Amino acid sequence: MKALVYSDYGGPEVLEHVELDTPAPAAGQVLVKVHAAAVNPADWHLMRGMPFPIRFGRGLKRPKVPQRLGLEYAGTVAAVGTGVTTVASGDAVFGAADSSALAEYVIAAAADVIAKPENVTFEQAAGTPVAGVTALRALRNVACVQPGQRVLINGAAGGVGTFAVQLAKVFGATVTAVQSTRNLDLVRSLGADELIDYTAADFTSGRADYDVVLDNIRNRSLAEVRRVLRPGGVYLPNAGGTPERNASMLGMVGLLAISPFLSHKIRFFLGTPNRNDLQTLAGLMRDGRLRAVIDTIYPLDDAAQAMRHLESGHARGKVVVRIA
Repeated sequence: MKALVYSDYGGPEVLEHVELDTPAPAAGQVLVKVHAAAVNPADWHLMRGMPFPIRFGRGLKRPKVPQRLGLEYAGTVAAVGTGVTTVASGDAVFGAADSSALAEYVIAAAADVIAKPENVTFEQAAGTPVAGVTALRALRNVACVQPGQRVLINGAAGGVGTFAVQLAKVFGATVTAVQSTRNLDLVRSLGADELIDYTAADFTSGRADYDVVLDNIRNRSLAEVRRVLRPGGVYLPNAGGTPERNASMLGMVGLLAISPFLSHKIRFFLGTPNRNDLQTLAGLMRDGRLRAVIDTIYPLDDAAQAMRHLESGHARGKVVVRIA
């Protein structure tokens, strides 16, 4: 099978296509023929070896062995291992992979494979697990968004942001979306109640009016963001970033250190895909209440360009690689 690997740390130029043996599913596993996979900030962090602790165990100067990429996929079950009864060959599925989805086939635990809703394309399904679960857990599990609350999303047109706008509406919140001029219509179509064009207005200059701020950009200081949070409000910093504007680990540690001394709550979160959350997202997509916004679809041969587009920080929604 064809797969994408990197043998040196660096930009998208280090990516190369290789031929690998197609794996066979072990007991409790399934082999999925990948039709689409999405790229994520975690991919460029691994590819570039940033921040540096990522290299521990992988190789400090360069990877000890070629490394693969790709955290989320959608495709068709090609084979099942012994003991698997929940899916069968030919089923359309999606899920999360352990940095191996940018390939023609991927191995997954049968328990982690989710049936793809019929009204969702493979590309949309592939773009859902990481960003969708990140937004879901941030708003539902960490901020505990309730009906009637006011939620501001900085970076509302990105991968996590587009899911967050829709999910905040599902939870009954009034949503203010911060984005550039060209993305006003997009976030409005996702259900945003109020729009702030950051090229024309400063979202931190208003009154303390928000119960929750989900910050996917982190381009303003904590002091500035706190100005618009109500007393006891929740600040959710999301450290995606770009190579040029990387949300440093030191910065997150600093926020963690001062959070006990603030009147506002700083809450951290991880969007690790899991079966229950993916089933929740699948149900919302099946009901037409949630959709993955796809910016661009690249062929596997142009996966390096897909990564460049992601790293630019200007993608609207998800960047997807079509594989078969």
